[in-house]
Amino acid sequence: MHRPERVPNRWLVAIACTVLQLCLGTVYAWSYFQPLLVEQFRWSNTDTSWAFSLNICCLGLSAAWGGVNLARIGPRKLAVAGGILFAAGYALAALALAVKSLPLFYLGYGAVSGIGIGLGYVTPMTTVIKWFPDRRGQLTGIVAMGFGLGAFVLSVLLAPVLMRLLAGNLTLVFAALGAILGSVAIASAAMLKNPPEGYLPQGFVAAAQKESQSEGPYARAEQEADLPLRDYLLAGQYAIMWFVFFLNITAGISIISFLSPLYQDIWRLDHPTLDRTVLAGYGATLIAVSSLFNGLGRIAWGAVSERIGRLNTFRVLFATQLVVFGLLMTEQNPWIFAALVCYVLSCFGGGFAIMPSMVSDVYGSKRMSRLYGVILTAWSAAGVVGPLMVAHIKDSYPDRAVIYAFLLNILVLGIAFTFSFLVNDERFVPRRILFQVFAGTAPDKGKDAARD
Repeated sequence: MHRPERVPNRWLVAIACTVLQLCLGTVYAWSYFQPLLVEQFRWSNTDTSWAFSLNICCLGLSAAWGGVNLARIGPRKLAVAGGILFAAGYALAALALAVKSLPLFYLGYGAVSGIGIGLGYVTPMTTVIKWFPDRRGQLTGIVAMGFGLGAFVLSVLLAPVLMRLLAGNLTLVFAALGAILGSVAIASAAMLKNPPEGYLPQGFVAAAQKESQSEGPYARAEQEADLPLRDYLLAGQYAIMWFVFFLNITAGISIISFLSPLYQDIWRLDHPTLDRTVLAGYGATLIAVSSLFNGLGRIAWGAVSERIGRLNTFRVLFATQLVVFGLLMTEQNPWIFAALVCYVLSCFGGGFAIMPSMVSDVYGSKRMSRLYGVILTAWSAAGVVGPLMVAHIKDSYPDRAVIYAFLLNILVLGIAFTFSFLVNDERFVPRRILFQVFAGTAPDKGKDAARD
């Protein structure tokens, strides 16, 4: 006799997704280790930044591959594989520090760990949307918040404690982090699974049926239409969404990659005699506090997008950050500077909460994992451009690094704000989709996006 499949509590799945994201999100505490690596190993800012850039680059590329293959492999296998590679990357990084090998550090922390994070990152986002069709914006915001809070956990709890217990030995610190974070990540990944076919949460069935009865022929046809993946990827609409996402990430990740040393520079302007350990403490504190805003911004901006639409929310992010970066260029008060940076990080996190729902809204939930996975290659590109841009400026113009970095981000966000008005332009919707719309075999997703 065939037993019906036992459906797990969807909130337990959501918690596992969030914990997994929290472990993987510790990568955003990179600037905690950046000055320590420069000081102890005599590597330049640009040299060490390549490790972080490679990590984010491999993260986005592996997330894209994982998103395309998620349905075939399954969320549990993909996430567990990601957790194992994540831990292995830290182990290789520890070995690299022991033998003082920068290329091996690139391989471990940059490539292997980055691939692991990417495989792990894409899985919770797509899984939780399937479990919560009634709360997409809220739950993607909560799960994305976990990734944003990872830097807080590492910079406030794990890293300082391990640095004290292990007498500042970075080799042992990286090995311990790999063991601790890897174990928690793998255990959380093992709890991930898709809901049964046709699953709808209790109380949502009636609403879904009512909505189906009121749908027009184009909306109902959307559930059946499914063009080849390349038709969506090569469309102007998708390219513009990718570009807008890339620019928002570039502005935020350029700050994240050098947050601690940049903040220490601000303190030195008015307090040149401060001890290095005190300055490092200030830098670590800002990493922790800004990571909270990174996490909370994902919930807050995700909720805002439910009310005013995904594109309108992106425009608010871009417009307000233009003003904030303008203020940051001349602000020398460390407290005001910190507050402005926290706002930028909330906008950075907000983009990651909005984009999954935006992709699902525009292209449909059944295509979400593939299309969202590929759009994460914007994260890869931004992870190279943003940090290396700031590293080059800091090495070349140490006294003007803050002003030049923020000026470039103003340019980046200005371009993003302009391009956001092209996303819903029907000229960029795939032609085959438009043909099917007017033929009555697919919905007018361009117009849906415009309403959003």
